[in-house]
Amino acid sequence: MDAYFFLYSVSFVAILFAVFQDLRTREIANWLTFSLVAFVLAYRAFYSIYSNDFMFFIYGLMGVILFIGFGYLFYYSKVFAGGDAKLLFGIGGIFPYSSLMDYIYYGFGFIFILFTSGVLYTLIYSIFLVRSNSKSFKKSFYEQIYRKKYLFIISFVLGVLLYLNNSSFDLFTLMFSLFIFLSPLLFAYVKSVEKSCMIQLVSPEKLTEGDWLYEDVKVNGKIIKKNFAGLTFKEVLALRSAGKKVRVKMGIPFAPAFLIALITFRVFFS
Repeated sequence: MDAYFFLYSVSFVAILFAVFQDLRTREIANWLTFSLVAFVLAYRAFYSIYSNDFMFFIYGLMGVILFIGFGYLFYYSKVFAGGDAKLLFGIGGIFPYSSLMDYIYYGFGFIFILFTSGVLYTLIYSIFLVRSNSKSFKKSFYEQIYRKKYLFIISFVLGVLLYLNNSSFDLFTLMFSLFIFLSPLLFAYVKSVEKSCMIQLVSPEKLTEGDWLYEDVKVNGKIIKKNFAGLTFKEVLALRSAGKKVRVKMGIPFAPAFLIALITFRVFFS
């Protein structure tokens, strides 16, 4: 188990650096994410030779491949940004796999903890954003409520009917009815946070590769389209040469959720 404790420790340090980078610059450097992958695999390879246990390396390699699959899935599903997806790669090699069931337990178990931690962390982070932009948030929130008023009415009616139609009045039915009723409210909250707290007008000299445009921008007769991959280096240079300010969507730094998930999983599930 000392070998795995060392792997957890290395990933913990790497994620700490990722948290610092993400909070400071809103991006995670490739050298950090790929260094974690290289270090994890190199350590497993040397330990396999030392202990004459070649499967120690194979199990870790398969774990990395599994988490690379997760990373690409979440990236192309527009769930994670590139740095967050790459941070998953190395984490996949730290768990004590020894069977197919271990890949299900550690792989899907960690992803579940990560998403649960991510939801709670994002909610708390958004509350601080709302407090800093309360006036614009309230205006945007009321606008969203007004635009979706019929959806609120429909969800309220469906929630009440679902609950009253169940003769047992169990807790699950109550929770599901509340979920149906609160879903439009949650949607309005998320959209309002995005519009009032996360859209900023950025000067061209402050633009960096990977920034997300909020809307398409016309520069010198050409259109730079918004996309999930963000601005390319060439597009940043074009905007800088044109001296054009653009509205950029700022993402919530997600690396802290990795740190919370790793600590939680290590303490309670491994």
